[in-house]
Amino acid sequence: MTVNVIKIGGSISEKPEALQALCQRLCQLAGKYQIVVIPGGGKFADTIREADKQFTLTAATTHNMAVLAMDQYGLLLADLITPNSQIVDNLEEIKKGKTGKVTVFLPSKFIFLEEKLPKSWDVTSDSIAAYIAEKLETKNLLLIKDVDGIFTDDPQQNKQAKLYEHITTRELLKMEKTCVDKHLPKILKTNKINCHIINGFYPDKLEAVLKNKQANIGTTITT
Repeated sequence: MTVNVIKIGGSISEKPEALQALCQRLCQLAGKYQIVVIPGGGKFADTIREADKQFTLTAATTHNMAVLAMDQYGLLLADLITPNSQIVDNLEEIKKGKTGKVTVFLPSKFIFLEEKLPKSWDVTSDSIAAYIAEKLETKNLLLIKDVDGIFTDDPQQNKQAKLYEHITTRELLKMEKTCVDKHLPKILKTNKINCHIINGFYPDKLEAVLKNKQANIGTTITT
């Protein structure tokens, strides 16, 4: 069964009912698809950003603290996905994933042993999810956000901004600010991973992507 790496952004937790609905949908899909959830950072990571502003911490320290924040959000997600969740902290356990279970990956143990990812705020859970997808040798990466995808401009500031249904990593690298981190297109391009961004407030879109029915449901990033 193909592994589907799904990163759940911390921003979804701003609307608890939406996050609970999303987790319930994951429970339902676990019997059909092998799902590996990579947690975002959410409010846990925001706390670290505030600490960084206050104390001017080193890049390595803030990076490591942010990865630990992903672990905390992962524990929260696993609790919401119960009883269809299993928590793992290494790739070998992912490959042994139990049928019908959503695997929630706590990344700190794995990431702390890796030296390939830059330690900066340019590398968030987006890039970490892509890196894990590469290590699992899967091309199926989904990023669940609180927006529909990548726009030509900030849709909150410019109502004329248009959604990219498809965008290449080369085009993405030229953009100054988007809903994904700056390092993500580099990982996608190097490892030839296609990435789909969908709005987590509409959980039915998730299965549509898993079924390869991608039209009009978000942004697809291609290499």
